[in-house]
Amino acid sequence: MTEHPKDSQDPAGNGDEKPFSFTDKRKVDPASGEARPGSGEPSAGAGGDPLAGLDFEPSAETAELEKAKAEAAGHLDALQRERASFTNYRNRALRDQEAARTRGLEDVLTALLPVLDDIERAKAHAELEGPMAAIAEKLDASLAKFGIERFGAVGEVFDPTLHDALMHRETEDATEATIEMVIEAGYRIGDRVVRAARVGVVGPQ
Repeated sequence: MTEHPKDSQDPAGNGDEKPFSFTDKRKVDPASGEARPGSGEPSAGAGGDPLAGLDFEPSAETAELEKAKAEAAGHLDALQRERASFTNYRNRALRDQEAARTRGLEDVLTALLPVLDDIERAKAHAELEGPMAAIAEKLDASLAKFGIERFGAVGEVFDPTLHDALMHRETEDATEATIEMVIEAGYRIGDRVVRAARVGVVGPQ
């Protein structure tokens, strides 16, 4: 009796072959390099936090460091507020100082106006000679050093914000209102008019 050898792939000896298969149990996807779902590995891909699965308590040194950072931030904020407050105070003090200086100059100029008017009348009548003329020039130079300016002259276009028309006449030759006579010169400090020029005006009919 001849025995037939059994098929090595068919333990039952029935001659039917079964296909070979295996299960891939690797925890990391070889194509993407990311952990597969359910692998228990923390995933850093797709915005995942690799430390999200860790459970630990901050140490005492970490707590002290965070406290020190918070205190430093508070001190910095207070310092910045104090600096801004000081800057505002300094600017306000400078403005107040300049305003006080301007008021002082206005008071002095107002007190000198009668004297300055007399000097201008004397100049107009050529009555200033010798030492008096030199004194008048020095006075004008001193006023200019403090930003005091005299304005108002014959031929200037009339400006109601700068000139006070005490007299007015009309003529056919005039095309616009102009100053034909200066009664009292005007004075200003910077852009601030202390006294408008008092003038006589000629204008068109």
